[in-house]
Amino acid sequence: MKRIAWLLLVSSLFALAAFAEPAFAATALAGDDQGQHHHEDLTAAQLGTVTFPVSCAPSVQKPFERGVALLHSFWYEEAEKEFQHIATDDPHCAMAHWGVAMSLWHQLWNHPDAKVIERGLDEVHQAKTTDGPTTAREKAYIAAIAAFYSDSKKLDHAARANAYSDAMKKVYDSYPDDHEAAAFYALSLLASEPHNDETFANRKQAAAVLEKLFATEPDHPGVAHYLIHSYDKPQLAQLGSPAARRYAQIAPAAPHALHMPSHIFARVGLWQDDINSNLASIAATRKTAAMHMGGEGHQFHAMDFLFYAYMQSGRDADAKALIEEIRAMPDKHDDMYGKGYDPHAATLAHLTALYPIEMHDWAAAAALPLQEVAGTAEYSVIYLSRAIGSAHLHKPDDVRKDITGIERRHRQLLAEKSEFADAVENDHKVAQAWLSFAEGKIDDGIEALRPIADKADSLGDEPGDVPVREMIADMLMEAKRPQQALAEFQTDLKFNPNRFDALYGAARAAEAAGKQTDATEYYALLLKVCDGSNSTRPELSRVRELVAQK
Repeated sequence: MKRIAWLLLVSSLFALAAFAEPAFAATALAGDDQGQHHHEDLTAAQLGTVTFPVSCAPSVQKPFERGVALLHSFWYEEAEKEFQHIATDDPHCAMAHWGVAMSLWHQLWNHPDAKVIERGLDEVHQAKTTDGPTTAREKAYIAAIAAFYSDSKKLDHAARANAYSDAMKKVYDSYPDDHEAAAFYALSLLASEPHNDETFANRKQAAAVLEKLFATEPDHPGVAHYLIHSYDKPQLAQLGSPAARRYAQIAPAAPHALHMPSHIFARVGLWQDDINSNLASIAATRKTAAMHMGGEGHQFHAMDFLFYAYMQSGRDADAKALIEEIRAMPDKHDDMYGKGYDPHAATLAHLTALYPIEMHDWAAAAALPLQEVAGTAEYSVIYLSRAIGSAHLHKPDDVRKDITGIERRHRQLLAEKSEFADAVENDHKVAQAWLSFAEGKIDDGIEALRPIADKADSLGDEPGDVPVREMIADMLMEAKRPQQALAEFQTDLKFNPNRFDALYGAARAAEAAGKQTDATEYYALLLKVCDGSNSTRPELSRVRELVAQK
């Protein structure tokens, strides 16, 4: 059928690239007598090829380019070490201090606090005052990062990110043959993207810069990496497939390079590719952590994606086992991306809250134990899951109690001026809609959810939670309006291809609306998505029975 042909498109994408445990060279595995290993053993074959000439001692040229390659794969911990070693080995190398300053700002993930900004300014000062030779090009790079760290008492983060991007554009324009300038300029466009920009203007501009390089620099880690970020929206994701297939091959030693393709795979519903990508990333993180390299906390971001892919492909037991594996891990882990919270605790809370919702185990959702995770919104997520569970059980009083909990957490985050305050406010709106549902006011609930769903669609929210559009469809099914529900499920699938509940919901709605051909196609696609799973979900059992009868 033409109207659902796009659902089948993802099946025709080219075959899965070989995602295995990272292929470290023998030198990378050797380490010292204590089994320790450091970044200096990594080669271009493991991190990607970077060409960045600097006017430092010839002996630090290759280490410098290795440091830049580490930056391009967001391995900030190891990049900082590399540049610090260069500064020690060549005290006259101004660009070593540029590298440290670049390592301190994790451009897509966090807003550096006052202490980090002070360190960045100190590195900028050393870069400017080091007595070694410095070219005009190098001075332009240093001036660009100086623009970010300067005037932090007068300018907010967004203004300083824009100042950095403007300065990097000057470097890019002044040195058109410098591919590093192009890559870092493209990243700066992503880092300075306006909040809630529905036009994706910065992303498209970054992609235009990067696509020109991709054909000529197939082994450059930053080009493939930043293309994936540029296209990490449902409206753009298909364009990111070539970069997603390439990046893990370029930098197989970098855990983030192994994970990052899954941002595209999740967008287009390629769950097995998603799973393979994140299993490889987690293995690489643990291997490098055992070698005393930084970034152990990065595995939890990969686990978020892994869990979601397990759930959408009917691998419920694997998803549950992953939660238990996380639960059994040590309580404290290094901060991830400098976000200021324990990623282990945050991931455990988030997945514990999401599992019963995805499984439609409303009683378990309503009874979720509260878990406070300092510096995050996960406390609110648990309250929201409880509220949704209680709403399905038609217990409005319990929903109200959970809404009170969300309100309390929102006040705390506002007082802390936390970046998560907006997310918790959104949780509050969704919970209020489910209260209306629990009270039998389904139309009120739908009306409250619709603007939230529209905004999520237009912004291309990152996959990982139950889409609000899907909640609207579920409410419409409860109201026995399957034709309207089918339209909502179809819109949901446009932005979240191959989601388990959306496929099943669309099939069930089509069936109830008398569109048996459509229902059969959705049921068949769900079975294909869940091929090889051993799920005991009643929905999948029913689908198997229905298809077997045909």
